[in-house]
Parts: sequence; C-alpha cells; structure tokens
Amino acid sequence: MADRSLRGMRLGSQSLQSEEGVTFSPRKTSTYRSADGTTFEVTFSAEAEVPTQWESAKTGAEGRLVADNGELVEREVGEEKVARTHWDMLLERRTRAELEELLQERLDFLRARKGQHKIGA
Repeated sequence: MADRSLRGMRLGSQSLQSEEGVTFSPRKTSTYRSADGTTFEVTFSAEAEVPTQWESAKTGAEGRLVADNGELVEREVGEEKVARTHWDMLLERRTRAELEELLQERLDFLRARKGQHKIGA
C-alpha cells in the first residue's frame, strides 16, 4: 500500500512565492526607554509619525522615545479635550430655569398618574 500512496506538494506548509523582485517599503527603527532603564526598539514606516510613548511588547512597561543624542524626547503638551458629560450637553441646549420647569411638569404628571391607579377602587 505504501508504494501506491500519492506524492505531491505539502499544501499550506510551503509557499511557491519567492522574494525575488520584491522591494520593501522604507523603514526606520526608534528606540524607547522605560522607567527602569531598559531599552527596546520598534520599527516604523519611514513616513509614519513616531509616537513619544510606546508599550514594550515583552514587559508591558511604558517607554519614552530616545533621541539620537541619547536623551529622552519631551512629550508635546497639546490642548486635551475635556470629556463632555450629558449634563454639559444638556446645558448647551437649555437653561437651568427651563430644565427646572420641565422637571416640575414631569413630576406633576407622574404624581397625577400615580393617584389614578389605586387598587380596589
């Protein structure tokens, strides 16, 4: 039976493609240093904007970008948007007096409805 087995390509385990004629996109390597002093490298595309912070894949520690001269790159402090709450968005649409009036109307409606549904009446 062994002499009659089919021989052929091991599908899925070997690729028929080669790297001949393939040109990779330009890349750059950036070095990061974590708080405990360990350094790690991350490869980015040459056109990519390199972030000033990156998490280490091995340790999970947050690392800061190291400049070419060996010093840490300062973080750019930009205007951070403050998260708007539902209350803030509500106050953009209505005044506090209007909200109190709506609240009173709704409370009166609920109290009136509660009085109509008495058990045993």
